[in-house]
Amino acid sequence: MADVSDPAILEAYNDVRSDKTDTKWLLLDYVSDRSDKLQVAKTGTGGIEELRDCLDNGKASFAYARITYANDKESTREKFILIVWIGPECKVMRKAKISVHAADVKQVLRVYSIDVPAREKDDLNEEPIVKRLRKAGGASYDGI
Repeated sequence: MADVSDPAILEAYNDVRSDKTDTKWLLLDYVSDRSDKLQVAKTGTGGIEELRDCLDNGKASFAYARITYANDKESTREKFILIVWIGPECKVMRKAKISVHAADVKQVLRVYSIDVPAREKDDLNEEPIVKRLRKAGGASYDGI
């Protein structure tokens, strides 16, 4: 089991969800290579590109992000995504535990439209994620 008991995790999650802050994402990393305890590594006010630049190829991490996209010419939508990052150089034992740990993380970071598994930074390009969000959002009037 992953240890997600650090109160800073819930605080950062609520910060990302709040309309009163500029925080757009949070990144959870393990305290050490051998630990199952997660902590808030970073938060940010930039987009998914900023988050992507913070991911370490040698780590497995979890991220939660607010994505804003145009619904049509007059409106925008905000949706939340959960990212399960397994870097291409991540150690085998960490990879083996990540799916079990994801269930624990989802108990805290629980409101999101889609989860995005990412093995390479290109898996976090915004356009395909927005396309998936539109499909998950129900009624789509732009043919997607």
